[in-house]
Amino acid sequence: MANYWDLSDGEDITKTGATFESGGGAMTPLPNDTSCIAIVEEAKVDQDRDNNQYVSLRWSVLAPAEYKNRKVFQKIWCLDEKPQQKDPIVYRDKAKRMLFAIDTNSGGKAVASGRAPTDQTLASFIGKQMQIKVMLWEQNGNSGNWIAAVSPKNGAAPKAKPAPKVEVGDDDIPF
Repeated sequence: MANYWDLSDGEDITKTGATFESGGGAMTPLPNDTSCIAIVEEAKVDQDRDNNQYVSLRWSVLAPAEYKNRKVFQKIWCLDEKPQQKDPIVYRDKAKRMLFAIDTNSGGKAVASGRAPTDQTLASFIGKQMQIKVMLWEQNGNSGNWIAAVSPKNGAAPKAKPAPKVEVGDDDIPF
């Protein structure tokens, strides 16, 4: 019987040492105001550390080709109030409109139930393609993407905006 810890290439795992780095690194966000065709890969009700619930979606970009397979995460605060939101009622209504548009493009099963979304009703989003508009957020030196709009998949193929050029000097390289 083979040892679970045997590596597929025959290397003895005990000789690999006590450190490991998977490679990769931080990924640059998609450029601001980029239209993409994307598919919902995951849809669920989630919660923050204070037990405030929201709908969590993971999108995978299909087009344009230069962003294919990139992931965009979305929190839709339609269940509980988003913490520190200035106008929680208006914000929640906007979130419901976003969720309604996604549901409509996914067959309308969540809205048809008349109830708050559940993992079971959100499962109807999985595998559905839509056009999304991806925006860029920046705060305290960090940046990422958020989804500003969704619409039906049909229409012209999206075109990517060119990524901003970043000049890096030798002193900026972190190694």
